[in-house]
Amino acid sequence: MATQKVAVITGASRGIGAVTAKLFAKQGYAVCINYKSNKDAAEEVARAITSDGGKCIIVQADVSCEKDVVNMFESVDKALGKVSVLVNNAAMLKTQSRLENMTAARINEVLTTNITGYFLCCREAVKRMSTADGGSGGVIVNVSSAAARTGSPNEYIDYAASKGAIDTLTKGLALEVAAEGIRVNCVRPGLIYTDMHSDGGEPKRIERLKNAIPMKRGGQPNEVAEAIYWLASDKSSFATGNFLDLAGGL
Repeated sequence: MATQKVAVITGASRGIGAVTAKLFAKQGYAVCINYKSNKDAAEEVARAITSDGGKCIIVQADVSCEKDVVNMFESVDKALGKVSVLVNNAAMLKTQSRLENMTAARINEVLTTNITGYFLCCREAVKRMSTADGGSGGVIVNVSSAAARTGSPNEYIDYAASKGAIDTLTKGLALEVAAEGIRVNCVRPGLIYTDMHSDGGEPKRIERLKNAIPMKRGGQPNEVAEAIYWLASDKSSFATGNFLDLAGGL
């Protein structure tokens, strides 16, 4: 009997992460639902998975904290087994602002969560996946953003810069571990209907901007989740170091 594959999905209590967790569980993965602070939301995702016959655990971890990340992967080892797929999704942004009004505290918080967190999770995944370390391979899918290309002027250039770093991480790590059975790819969502826009102070931001999108609409979390799953699946088995833009033509 084949061993059940294991997916670790960071920031899985809401938005793209929550939908992705449910999709992987539906496809037969045992899923680690990571969350930072909203335990109730994480438990709701877990209930949806288990009620559909899936297997999952929820693990609280601030991905910017090295100890939390190490503990999360050790919890997965014990409860589910070695990770097969890592979806680096947890990220944050602050209220819309021009650079001249950004404090060092704000910038460092965004960069530490959105960059250091991805690096730490990749590190722990690679240790377990790499054939050079006795692993059996695996897949990492990083969630970047179209903001890495546009720069998000007057709103979130700190967030955009953090996502530019994730693009570089994706390419560099893909080349570093390609011969060790690990594929590393990236999705770059554009304007997606999630509550992250509320975090930035403008819940209806997509409605203001959607006419600038060639497809004239925002995207849905499930459209991103399906792309993530494809990149994690054997159907994309010859793809590594690649970027899939999901931005309606932007």
